[in-house]
Amino acid sequence: MTVRETIQGYFAALREQRGWQSFLSDDLVFISFTSPIKRVTGKTEFLKATKRFYSSIVSLEVRDILCDNEKACALTHYELRMADNHSFTSDVSEIFTVKDGHINSFAIYFDSAPFPK
Repeated sequence: MTVRETIQGYFAALREQRGWQSFLSDDLVFISFTSPIKRVTGKTEFLKATKRFYSSIVSLEVRDILCDNEKACALTHYELRMADNHSFTSDVSEIFTVKDGHINSFAIYFDSAPFPK
């Protein structure tokens, strides 16, 4: 599986809300470059740390994917709905490193202002 196919598969599974976790390596390193910067190591810890975000996805549009060797950058647009039914959108830059068909590093850049505190 190429890097592009891995990233496209991850987003396709994310849209269907099933199986996307299988694209993550067990030793995944995740960094959120919002303030304050957050770093999480390990698939299990990542899933715990991002559960609220992933459960709030209403829709997802992949606007572009750029690939260079084992790295990829996806420009995405999410519609999110919080538990209180508040909805908003977020544009995100997602930077991936893929090895052996699995995402082993994942960094995101986004404006945190629309997110509930």
